[in-house]
Amino acid sequence: MGGVLAACGQTLDAGRDTSHTPLPVDERNPVILSNDGWSDNWSGEYAMLFANSGGPSLAGIVVGASKYWSNLDDNLTGWKNLVAAAKLSGLAVPEVVGSQGNPLSAPADGKIDSTVANGSKGAEFIRDVSRRLSLPWRPVVILACAQLTDIADAYLIDHSVVERVVVVALLGTYSAPKGLMSGPNGDLDPWADWIVAQRFRYVQISSVYDQANDVTKDDIARLPKGALGDWMAAKQPNLSTLTTAADQLAVLAVALRSFVATVERAAPDISAGFASPPGQGPPLVPAADGNARLVTQVTSSLGPSALWQMLAALHPSGS
Repeated sequence: MGGVLAACGQTLDAGRDTSHTPLPVDERNPVILSNDGWSDNWSGEYAMLFANSGGPSLAGIVVGASKYWSNLDDNLTGWKNLVAAAKLSGLAVPEVVGSQGNPLSAPADGKIDSTVANGSKGAEFIRDVSRRLSLPWRPVVILACAQLTDIADAYLIDHSVVERVVVVALLGTYSAPKGLMSGPNGDLDPWADWIVAQRFRYVQISSVYDQANDVTKDDIARLPKGALGDWMAAKQPNLSTLTTAADQLAVLAVALRSFVATVERAAPDISAGFASPPGQGPPLVPAADGNARLVTQVTSSLGPSALWQMLAALHPSGS
């Protein structure tokens, strides 16, 4: 699938290597997908297809619940059904890890390291997989497509996890020159946002993307024959129509060279203190040496193009 991953170079200061994308990570980094609901976007399908088409290897899928998708059992059932369909279509896919962790609470002293950890299964999974797979020049990427709770919790149970992972989150909005850690996803656990923005190497994707173009109603008939194609055909009518809530942006930003069109170096502005503004994490402001990157524009057309190339390669005779 060399046509999907075209060349582009950039200095990787986070991992001391040369990245193929404008971000500090690319398709050579192993990834963990963290999400809640399964039905409103194509993040899982993209991650699984890329992992079997020369893109980032998928080390795990952590599924939780949020106020958006509040029933963990339903979320797990949907993701497990997707994994089953992918496997029946010949893809190598890891099993799903369920993680129950309530939003983190800011401690009375306002210090991050005083936070009471959940010790969730998701946090333990991130800790353990990053210990096993991370290299100094090739950290594990957490593709965060929901709340940042498990990621912050991983720091609370093992501070050294920040040396082994990079967080790439579909989260918030962009209002030049600031990136806001607001909805979508940034409103789900503001204290976790506060922790992640300050402690981790962090990439926030705050760009619009119309996922209706990935698989249109007219495209359904040309989906590959088999379990995954049938799954996608059934799912297509249920996708979210919000152009700021396409979780696959996190996957595409890492997996597809040239997908990220504009990225700014940034850092969290914590001068106003936690809960200012309320219900979200600290704003990201321009900073030449900041720990964060803010993606503000993407080349949307590359997403559907890559998706259909991978689907065609999966079942050439049925496409």
